[in-house]
Amino acid sequence: MSPTIDYRGLSLWMSSVDDDLTPRPPVPGNLDVDVAVVGAGYTGLWTAYYLAKADPGLRIAVLEAEIAGYGASGRNGGWCSALFPKSVAALARQYGRARSIALHRAMQTTVDEVGRVVTAEGIDCGFAKGGTVVLARSPVQWERARDEVDEARAFGFGEEDLALLGADDARKRCAATGVVGATYTPHCAAIQPARLVRGLARAVDRLGVRIYERTPVTALRSGTVETLHGTVRADVVVRATEGYTSRLPGLRRVVAPVYSLMIATEPLPPSFWAGVGLAARETFSDHRHLIIYGQRTADDRLAFGGRGAPYHFGSAIRPGYDREPRVHAELARTLRDLFPSIGDAPISHAWGGPLGVSRDWCASVHFDATSGLAAAGGYVGDGVATTNLAGRTLADLITGARTELTTLPWVGHRSRQWEPEPMRWLGVNASLRLMTAADAEEARTGHSSRRAAILDRLLGG
Repeated sequence: MSPTIDYRGLSLWMSSVDDDLTPRPPVPGNLDVDVAVVGAGYTGLWTAYYLAKADPGLRIAVLEAEIAGYGASGRNGGWCSALFPKSVAALARQYGRARSIALHRAMQTTVDEVGRVVTAEGIDCGFAKGGTVVLARSPVQWERARDEVDEARAFGFGEEDLALLGADDARKRCAATGVVGATYTPHCAAIQPARLVRGLARAVDRLGVRIYERTPVTALRSGTVETLHGTVRADVVVRATEGYTSRLPGLRRVVAPVYSLMIATEPLPPSFWAGVGLAARETFSDHRHLIIYGQRTADDRLAFGGRGAPYHFGSAIRPGYDREPRVHAELARTLRDLFPSIGDAPISHAWGGPLGVSRDWCASVHFDATSGLAAAGGYVGDGVATTNLAGRTLADLITGARTELTTLPWVGHRSRQWEPEPMRWLGVNASLRLMTAADAEEARTGHSSRRAAILDRLLGG
């Protein structure tokens, strides 16, 4: 917990939320509840929301080290997407075809469930379901786009789920430079993510859930959560700490906190958008190896981010890591390469933060009825919608409901732990360098990079 912090300075999104970000009071000493949720990001708040809806009599406390939305929930790219970090084919190899398809179909309906709650709770987060266009900007990327669509078809996902666009149709949606084609899915909405998490916190308040902010948790175990202000005793303890999990005793190797950074322009004029498109506020990316992601915001900015920031030794997390001038400069260069008509429009915001990466890049949900311990996470940056599915699933598991959600293959999935240091530092940063080198090799040679074939083995895919 920081003694003083500029919460509005955390991101473009937090700078423009519709409340004053005054922290709620911390937990007032020792406390007895039915369910204690550690973390007031999307995972923790969705879990509390659906638990309170399912059983209004439950005594639920959410414990947050800073304020609701302080972590990735208030800083991400704003893609409420059906993307799941593990591919349908990879899940099928482990859990079978039918269960893999069921999980990916559940992710698709989750996008609409978020939209339903946003409307029902009056959360003004600019929810715009314009889909996602992933551009192919070279023959190699076009080959990957076609392979992705072929895989989707092999698992029964039709053109209404993932379409292959030729150059003209792709440019109608997103007229970036060098476009030779794209894939397009309708299963994504652009949002203002901090407004979603702050609005969700208010909805949870209205349901009678108690949110305690500025309440760092120092340890959790079956039946007990230790905080700096007192001990919370609970029948069920839910860990919803994602990238900050490594700060808890005994959990340093569960997920790796990997930084993703973003920039945003000032609002851009109608003449720019007339040439670039994104008329439905489609989220956008391309088929390179080192992930980039962007959206047209509700106030006509380009918000754009990507990987490339280093992993810090020992899973360290510090405010100073939120801004890496080299990476932010590279993001600005990449954005202007995609859209040269930006011209000299200034970059108004630059920020970042840690996301949680599981060793096999597969998110998971857990509940042990005997110990009362529950957890969800490892979203690898695909968490805006996935957290909603996690919250609904945890609510079903905790209340004992047997539903289609509780049978999905990520329930009870076990990712192996990350290697001890220095192997973790070497491995994660080597993978980032490998992605960058693979993209450079493909740009230079026009052929698929041999380095890319190493990535799946290195990252456990």
